[in-house]
Amino acid sequence: MPGDLHTHSSCSDGSTPIEKLPWLAACAGLDWLAISDHDTNRSVRYAYAHPEQNGVKLIPAVELTAYDYGREHRVHILCYYPDDCEALTRHTAVMDKRRYDAVYQSCKELEEICPQFKTEEALEFAKDSGTLYKAHVMRVLWQYGLSDGMYNTVYRSLFGLRPVRGKILHTPVYETVDTILNLIQECRGVAVLAHPSVYHSMPLARELIVAGRLDGVEIDHPRNTEEDKAELEQLAAEYGLIVTGGTDYHGMNTNTPHPVGTCTTADEQIARIRALAEARKK
Repeated sequence: MPGDLHTHSSCSDGSTPIEKLPWLAACAGLDWLAISDHDTNRSVRYAYAHPEQNGVKLIPAVELTAYDYGREHRVHILCYYPDDCEALTRHTAVMDKRRYDAVYQSCKELEEICPQFKTEEALEFAKDSGTLYKAHVMRVLWQYGLSDGMYNTVYRSLFGLRPVRGKILHTPVYETVDTILNLIQECRGVAVLAHPSVYHSMPLARELIVAGRLDGVEIDHPRNTEEDKAELEQLAAEYGLIVTGGTDYHGMNTNTPHPVGTCTTADEQIARIRALAEARKK
């Protein structure tokens, strides 16, 4: 059976405790699951400590955030089977601090304009992740009926970037795409470009593929366009890339629910990921 290779838990900006995700995968009839929390080694360590749970095999994974400074947009790169090494620990600690500082500043500014909001309550939602996410802020507002869902009009007024900058937006500094790809190489992981449609990353995808910097591309994703999927399929075939799929599950921290197993990766592609990771660790 296939696997869902892109999910998030409460170890980053998802709502579901990490230990619950394998059960959800088992209920969906999956054999494989990658819990790919943002910029943290918590999901990596959990998978190495629990290689199989509820009859589901766990793939160590992390979704690393980079920034394309030429095109001015974020980029997400999935990393499978990274070593639990000093380089990854150092990078994730830096990102935890940067993210915490940025969102904490947003929290304090929100307290000034919204008396119902208390930073302590956002920190309670953040206890599993060890850092603050905008999702934690929105959960506080949503539970008191102060938001129209997680990422709708209220979110855009507070944290939007374009066309109007949100009134309390503070963004952590992200490393360049090359820096993140070099980190994955140092960790001996497998690099897959996540959901190219989401951040309009197709021009970057073409560049990275031609340069031989990617091992694979994520095609089966809820927010990839049909046009981009078709081009990615063609590029993957031409350059021999691994093709993955994942739900990008966030539990209730989303606008449109996508249960675990909605988008999947085929068994033969998972076998390619595993074989490549094993070869790099010899």
